[in-house]
Amino acid sequence: MRRLGTSALEVGALSYGCWRFAGTSVGEARDKVEAAVGLGMTLVDTADIYGFDGENGFGDAERLLGGVLAATPGLRGRIVLATKGGIRPPLPYDQSAEYLVAACRASLERLQVDHVDLYQVHRPDLLAHPAELAAGLQALVAEGLVREVGVSNFTRAQTDALAAHLGVPLVTTQPELSALCLDALTDGTLDDAMRDGRTPLAWSPLGGGRLGTGATATDDRTASVHAVLDRVAADHGTTRSAAALAWVLAHPSDPVAIVGTQQVARLEELAAATSVRLDRAEWYDVLVASRGEAMP
Repeated sequence: MRRLGTSALEVGALSYGCWRFAGTSVGEARDKVEAAVGLGMTLVDTADIYGFDGENGFGDAERLLGGVLAATPGLRGRIVLATKGGIRPPLPYDQSAEYLVAACRASLERLQVDHVDLYQVHRPDLLAHPAELAAGLQALVAEGLVREVGVSNFTRAQTDALAAHLGVPLVTTQPELSALCLDALTDGTLDDAMRDGRTPLAWSPLGGGRLGTGATATDDRTASVHAVLDRVAADHGTTRSAAALAWVLAHPSDPVAIVGTQQVARLEELAAATSVRLDRAEWYDVLVASRGEAMP
């Protein structure tokens, strides 16, 4: 279990993400969520934009998850429910206090709940003053609509600017992080998270599927990472996917890795990552393969 920042919320090291969740029946969706939660993926992460295809579908993932929660008594109490807002097609961003509160209320209605445990600002609105954004988040906490707040895809400076105006802690930050996307390791995102007691929620930890078991490399860099991950996986008696997730989980910032598979059969394979412990040499071997050069 990993704690979300300075909050009292504890979640599994893997989270179940709902980016591709929309488009199935409540029964099928329920099977996915129940399987994920049963394997320890107790943080369920969604967003109001999930399901949107450029014209239709805004809110569809939340709506489907709300149907699952309504049809499954007791499930809400077993999960930490997270959603995101602040993207408003076709603008595309609006993080005024007025809109953010309205967006959260709409999310709660679709989810059929009276509050979410974690509300995250999905992507930065460059026309929103951080004080305005902070006012909206504080209003949501004060009204009891959300327990904790976080950010997603924010730079270090944007996060610091918001935190300076915010009267409640930012308990999470959600960067892209995988053995093929190393930016958060070197741009200070994870360092700041450790300094400030903020938990990283790593999205796309399998590199958009490129690091998945059975995936074929389309470039030399990916092939090099595959080769190291396959060796590590063989040494640990696991799969490439589990080794790739274990690589993310090994960072001292204690990230939570968000997995988005829509195949129930794959969830057990991915859950095995929590039992894999990479040593320093293995972890750095993966990093060197991704960078294409030895460590200085």
